[in-house]
Amino acid sequence: MSLRSPLSRARGLGSAKHGVHHFWVQRVSAVALIPLALWFVFSVALLAAKGGSFDAVRYWASYPSVAVTLVLFLAAAAYHSALGVQVVIEDYVAGEGWKIALLVFSKFTHLLIAVAGIFAVLKLALA
Repeated sequence: MSLRSPLSRARGLGSAKHGVHHFWVQRVSAVALIPLALWFVFSVALLAAKGGSFDAVRYWASYPSVAVTLVLFLAAAAYHSALGVQVVIEDYVAGEGWKIALLVFSKFTHLLIAVAGIFAVLKLALA
């Protein structure tokens, strides 16, 4: 029997360094989303103020700069969301089997949503 505490046994062993990378990637994606989200909200508000018909949205999305910015916004939002959901699953799901299943489901769902959104933007832009 050891008289050492669990903390003293763990001290000096270091970390796997995966948590720090995840933390920084999530913060960087959040910072990238700030101007993209503001641009998106103001653009949609201006479109709505001008009538907001489907033809107006199609015309707006046909500009290459708008299409590229929309794709960047969708990709960053899906990636940031996937990172956040991963943290929630890892922290609050108890069973290892459920945790793995939900992580895989979450990754595929976020990928599907991102691909569908980007496809919709490209279809509008190139139509």
